[in-house]
Amino acid sequence: MSNLGNLTANELLAGKSVLSRPAEEFENDSTVEALWAMKAFEHAEVYFNILCSVDPKILKLTACDDEIYKKFRETFPTLKVDNINEDAMKSADGKNRWRPFCESFKDTVEDYSMGTLLRTDCSDDYNEQNSILSTRIQFYAIELARNREGHNDIIRTKFRPKKLEKTMFQ
Repeated sequence: MSNLGNLTANELLAGKSVLSRPAEEFENDSTVEALWAMKAFEHAEVYFNILCSVDPKILKLTACDDEIYKKFRETFPTLKVDNINEDAMKSADGKNRWRPFCESFKDTVEDYSMGTLLRTDCSDDYNEQNSILSTRIQFYAIELARNREGHNDIIRTKFRPKKLEKTMFQ
């Protein structure tokens, strides 16, 4: 995130307009990567503040929460969602199991494949040691399970909402 300070206002505004374009259209551009990282970080901050403020069991993350949760638990019935094992999730076997699940929501979940930060340990805040990059649909699936199964309940007693900085995405 330290590269963001080097971006001009024009670069930030130009980047904002292209973030909704398909990933295949981009080469490895550090400006675009920095903007994606900023957007993922802002999403994480907002979501965590919501967890600090509201009973997670009543949160609605998408219009198809029930479908996502049902398919997630059918596909991954024994996956422990309280502590995510990044190596297992991103191993060849893990990718082979996740890919069909993710693709099944291609037409129903907006930005289903967008990069999103996911906490590995659900009892802790987002930080460098406790955050991994996942797709948006993986985030939804895991967080829906955490919310419905009571794993995120500790957040409201352990943390308080943080004041958010105003950014280009707000």
